[in-house]
Amino acid sequence: MADWDMPYRQQVRDTLAVLNGDWTVAVLAALAPGERRFGELRAEVNEVEERIGWASHTRPLSEKVLTTTLQRLHDEGLVERRAEGDRFGAVWYRLTPAGRSLLRALRSLVDWAREYRAPPP
Repeated sequence: MADWDMPYRQQVRDTLAVLNGDWTVAVLAALAPGERRFGELRAEVNEVEERIGWASHTRPLSEKVLTTTLQRLHDEGLVERRAEGDRFGAVWYRLTPAGRSLLRALRSLVDWAREYRAPPP
């Protein structure tokens, strides 16, 4: 079955599955300004979470969870990984055009939520 024959409901579910994961949106947002090394990325995500009072998470982003999240985002075609030098060289991550496009699409969803959803208690 071609993608365009798939029922709309299934397309929505498949689309939202891309965002699945506790840290997915935080990692994508932290990569929005540009390329970052693994340690910088983890520090940025945790710094922002701390600044907003850990509203979305109960503990800091671990190396293991960041690795898993980045691998999934890479597999989805949303994040590029670039290694420098030998196996101990720096590893950089950045959004692909698809990743940047997804963040723009999320902005529209946030705008919708601001207009139609009640603020949290």
